[in-house]
Amino acid sequence: MKRETAGIDEGAHHASYCCLHLTAACVFAQGEGADATQVPSPPVQAEEEAAEASEIDDGKPVPTTVLSAADAIRLRQNSGITLQWIGWDERGDATVGVDAFGTYRLYGRQEGPKGELLIVLGRITEIGPDYFLFDGLIQIAYAPDPDRECYDNRTWRFEATQGHKYYRLREFEWCDGLTDYIDIYF
Repeated sequence: MKRETAGIDEGAHHASYCCLHLTAACVFAQGEGADATQVPSPPVQAEEEAAEASEIDDGKPVPTTVLSAADAIRLRQNSGITLQWIGWDERGDATVGVDAFGTYRLYGRQEGPKGELLIVLGRITEIGPDYFLFDGLIQIAYAPDPDRECYDNRTWRFEATQGHKYYRLREFEWCDGLTDYIDIYF
């Protein structure tokens, strides 16, 4: 089964990103002639919901609202992502890209030695002093238990509080009552 990546196509400009549940990497494409790569689609509702997330308003691209240039730089130059169940010692990759329309997009992924997985995928709608709002998918699989899988696609708030050098998801018990600490480091 094949599916095109989620994206915005306005004339000569094309900005897209894709992510596969549990298996593949994310691709940020921007500028003229960017490829709308075909990727296999896993049979998982969470990924389908992420791909259907609204990226345009009345047919026009929606740029990210940047209220803090310093925080925008921190996000672009971040040093990784962690979920405490997978571990803080080996961070996963977190990529923040900006498409041709000024929309910041985030893709983060951390994998553990026993198949544990964290995926964060979507667009950043607002960047402010010590916080950002993220509209997209967060998924946790096999952590801390091998049969645990949590995902949701909505607006999330990350904040850097008390002088910490990371943005932490402010909804700690969003899935099944367990406290999940998802951090993006700067």
